[in-house]
Amino acid sequence: MRDIFICPHGNILENWSSACPKALVSMSVVTVPVNEPVLFWVHANANSQAWLEKTMSEIAKKFQASKIVVLANSPNQAEALTVISKGAAAYCHAYSAASVLNELKTVVLHGGIWLGRDLLQTLIGASRELVHNPSEQVHQALSLLTAREKEVALQASTGMSNKEIARILKITERTVKAHISATLEKLGLKDRLQLALVLNNKSSEPVQISRIKESPKSTATSKKVQPSKKAQSRASSFKKKLELAA
Repeated sequence: MRDIFICPHGNILENWSSACPKALVSMSVVTVPVNEPVLFWVHANANSQAWLEKTMSEIAKKFQASKIVVLANSPNQAEALTVISKGAAAYCHAYSAASVLNELKTVVLHGGIWLGRDLLQTLIGASRELVHNPSEQVHQALSLLTAREKEVALQASTGMSNKEIARILKITERTVKAHISATLEKLGLKDRLQLALVLNNKSSEPVQISRIKESPKSTATSKKVQPSKKAQSRASSFKKKLELAA
């Protein structure tokens, strides 16, 4: 998927070009020279809120298979909730390091949603207050993980950052990241918010576990947890509740 930065002043920041060296920069969606699926990076604070909403609407109409990342000079929770509710797949600081933007891109291209840590912790906190998974279902999910993956997953489900988890468990941030990636893959989840929902789901529907056939050489049985439809949709309801409370 091609990277295109939308910014009225037409300049691309150094961290943007470092993360996406082959990216194009355009002053508006109208002048975008391609009709293929695009990962749009929209600079939110480059113009007015009306401009941002109009730009997102134009992208949704002209590039239906594309994804939108909103970059903000001064990120805030209200704006994050607004742009996510309007279809953005990510919201982050415009001056984030290239490594962060690359990680964001990986999450978005795999179907996940990327939010700033503070907002993510708020959403996860709301999920923990509103829902709670029956212990049997939580055990089903955790039984698919190694001992260390369980520890990391439980910490991550509370909204802690990789750095905080690393400090608590006395391991490196790289190790934390690896465990979280492995956990999401094993449980069939896209991001940390879904992980929190699986571990704090009060739905009457059980966590669905399906067996995947292994090759004859394998002696282990692989399992994949799929969150219920209620759990998958609950994130949007949390956003609405938080927006009303703001």
